[in-house]
Amino acid sequence: MRGAPFSLLRRRDERAQVTQIELFFDLIFVFAVTQISEFLRAHMSALGALQALMLFAAMWWGWVYTSWATNWIDPDRRPVKLLLLGLMFCALLLAASVPKAFGIRGLTFALGLSTMNLGRSGFMLWALKQHDSVNYKNFQRISVWLGTGALLWLLGGLLSEPFRIFLWAAALLVDLAGPANGFYVPGLGRSTTLDWQLDARHMAERCAGFVLIALGESITVIGANFSDLHWRPATAAAVTSALVSAAALWWIYFNDAAERTAHAFAHAEDIGKIARAAYTYVHGLLIAAIITIAAGDAFLLELPLQNASPGQSLILLGGPAAFLLGNGFFRRFLHPRFPVSHLYGLACLAVLTAISPWCSLLALSLGVSITLLAVVFISNALAART
Repeated sequence: MRGAPFSLLRRRDERAQVTQIELFFDLIFVFAVTQISEFLRAHMSALGALQALMLFAAMWWGWVYTSWATNWIDPDRRPVKLLLLGLMFCALLLAASVPKAFGIRGLTFALGLSTMNLGRSGFMLWALKQHDSVNYKNFQRISVWLGTGALLWLLGGLLSEPFRIFLWAAALLVDLAGPANGFYVPGLGRSTTLDWQLDARHMAERCAGFVLIALGESITVIGANFSDLHWRPATAAAVTSALVSAAALWWIYFNDAAERTAHAFAHAEDIGKIARAAYTYVHGLLIAAIITIAAGDAFLLELPLQNASPGQSLILLGGPAAFLLGNGFFRRFLHPRFPVSHLYGLACLAVLTAISPWCSLLALSLGVSITLLAVVFISNALAART
């Protein structure tokens, strides 16, 4: 295969900006996030939660790999714009297949994901071959890993349950293990994080933008349910509690973590290592947590005074706990210790878990919103001392 006759790479002598086509590309993932949140609400079981997690991980991996790619290639160039538009169609097929991905649309889900991953890697090989030998070899390794994963995704899509979930679990294991292993391939060697030279600010802005997409799903759930419900005191209290929690999540991430960590990221010696850990793996946990919180908000707003079932309690409390864990690990890349405020928050959520069998959905939600506000105040108080 001949490489691109002209360079499509971003110039490294100036800061990489997030482009309009990248933001347009992200719009399809607004739909994807909504689909996964609705899937979780519709499948309230241990198996349903596992399936939702698998679908989310596949979606997140497709998005974050694309963000890595557009950190290296220039989205303002026409071939790159066409690539992103093509990937949008693949992502639409993936997202539209989510509700029945473990049923009649398993193959279309696998086709959308596999075409997205392999098409992007093929384009990168073409774009890099004559212009970046180190990254070209890196994408040779990536293509082997994604090709192996695609084979498992497609085989799983062809088979019915219970074989599908095992093959897709294996596919996810391959996809998720690739970066951690430096995409090692016999004969091609292993990539090191020092090989992954990228613009830190661009990566940080892209991931922060996806956090906003996920928070937007929470706001959509709150607004859509509120407009359809009878406006009673319990409903108003539920809406207020859910909105306060969403605002606290925004504050915890954007005011306390995102900007300062992005600054430390930009000045790190091994940018690739932090990008892999904090912005690829840890941000996946953050996004999954926010999607889970949105699913819990839907249950809360429908019947706020109903006693919480074990599954509903797990969603209402597990989502915020996962967010605090994820954000704590994210901030750990800036601070020498896990944030004390987050430890207090996790302790409070543990207490709420213990008393949840005797609590209504509204009571649990109020407890969560108070806990998240306490995390904000404690974090700000500790920051003011330093």
